[in-house]
Amino acid sequence: MPSLKEIKGRIASVNSTRKITSAMKMVASSKLHHAQVMIENMLPYEAMLEHILKTFLASEVDAHNVFTEERPVKRVALVVFASNSSLCGGFNGNIIKMMQQAIGEYEHLGKDNIIIYPVGRKVAEKVVKFGYKPAGDFEELADKPNAAQCIEIARELGTKFAQGEIDRVELIYHHFKSAGSQILTRKTFLPIDITSELKRDHERDLKTNIITKQAVDYLQQKGQQTKEADISAKPLNDNFIVEPDMRTVLSTLIPKYAHLIIYTALLDSNASEHAARMIAMQTATDNADELLRELNLQYNKSRQQAITNELLDIVGGSVER
Repeated sequence: MPSLKEIKGRIASVNSTRKITSAMKMVASSKLHHAQVMIENMLPYEAMLEHILKTFLASEVDAHNVFTEERPVKRVALVVFASNSSLCGGFNGNIIKMMQQAIGEYEHLGKDNIIIYPVGRKVAEKVVKFGYKPAGDFEELADKPNAAQCIEIARELGTKFAQGEIDRVELIYHHFKSAGSQILTRKTFLPIDITSELKRDHERDLKTNIITKQAVDYLQQKGQQTKEADISAKPLNDNFIVEPDMRTVLSTLIPKYAHLIIYTALLDSNASEHAARMIAMQTATDNADELLRELNLQYNKSRQQAITNELLDIVGGSVER
């Protein structure tokens, strides 16, 4: 049995660790709130732009565009979103596993034909370890989401796709659904598949940082109510006047939509990282509390045993006299 001094030292150590995890949880919660606000501010623009673009592409007008053209895949690009730091549970590990899976599917193309854009230091290190050369340094983007840099990435990928240097671009990231639910997502960025975009999940809970089963149930119930409201709601006016012509307008709208997809994925990944870190730190704090209860109980038992032994020694000495 450990001595009282050793138990006391362990209690002090666990207390110190608990203070750190508790502080990190509060910091992650604050950052998550800011990330949620950024997503909430972007959603109205995203919804309207997507609605207009889909309306045009679904119209009877010849809307053929190079960015929606399917072709045989000879060269592929992967844009993978992770974080720069750890202590966020399985956030980075899950992303890296999905990236490995994607690389395995395109392994027959050869390493030179698989281009990886790693957003975040953790995934960039793994890319180098797997023997691939990163297409750029995007570590700062993982900590500070920047729309301008996302536009540069989308423009570079769009140019290469239009020139035939790349035949497919895929995004790998966590879709932020709520503070307690982040969905690992892999989807095609180019060519733009409008049919799959129609089914994309826009459901997000951006109002709460509480991680409970009740919150998840609330989100599901809210989603059902939203679907019912959509059925009864009046459709938007789709009778758009297009000037100068459809092809010119689409040549502007599709790149803007492509920029928005990259930026949305970045914001989702950023919010998911903070939510995952908050969950991990909350779990660590709860485990520290449980360990402290056990150590305090052990300390009290050992202390009581030591007092009992001293009393027995005193009583025994008195009897002998």
